[in-house]
Amino acid sequence: MSPDGTGVAGAVREERVLEALATVRDPELDEPITTLGFVEAVEAGAAGVEVSLRLPTYFCAPNFAWLMVADAKAAVGRVAGGPDRVTVRLVDHFAADTINRGVEAGGGFQGAFGVEAGGELDELRAIFQRKAYTMRQERVCRALLAAGRTPAELARMTLADVPGGDDTDQYLTRRAELGLDLSASAPFLVTAEGGPVPAEALAQHLRTARIVRVSVEGNAAFCSGMLRTRYGLPPGVEPLDEPTVRRRDHVQEVAR
Repeated sequence: MSPDGTGVAGAVREERVLEALATVRDPELDEPITTLGFVEAVEAGAAGVEVSLRLPTYFCAPNFAWLMVADAKAAVGRVAGGPDRVTVRLVDHFAADTINRGVEAGGGFQGAFGVEAGGELDELRAIFQRKAYTMRQERVCRALLAAGRTPAELARMTLADVPGGDDTDQYLTRRAELGLDLSASAPFLVTAEGGPVPAEALAQHLRTARIVRVSVEGNAAFCSGMLRTRYGLPPGVEPLDEPTVRRRDHVQEVAR
């Protein structure tokens, strides 16, 4: 086994592929596509990697689908020796052919959909990054308030004052993605644009953040139910169960 996680004949280990896919998030739901059940199958072998993605409905927004397919190709490419060794196929979607061809060609969303695209997706991605940041901040605030902190204390806190934990880690990751200050002395409560949240505006800030969180969590629950119904997952089988991992030419069995 080579130190980069590949096996014989350059075959990347399927565990590395799944780890890479776990870094890809649904832009609207801010959850990994692996835990959402969107990864249907992975085939890893000496010739490269093929990934199949599925979504909750046939008519899921093509711009969101594009981002996930493109991000998956880029993420897996980083562990598989480059994007040219990776094929990501969206299945069971009305725009699957256009998306699959467009991502494979590398011409961008506008190049694939033409005038229907209305431009590239950088601003859309940024909008959902800001929403994800706001939701993650609200979760940390809710935990702090439940632990006995007062709103006034929250308004005075710096990042050094925030207890560690998964919610805090997620919040700091989203904060870093927006390029916001991560120094220990930086104010904990800042807007997604980096502006201050004064004590007198905190109540409204938290109300707005709570609306964002409830909306995202509600959409996630709805999508989970739709995926379960669409693919006939029986009771007790969660959509987040591991995808099928297919070994091509038994390369992975040899590598082990």
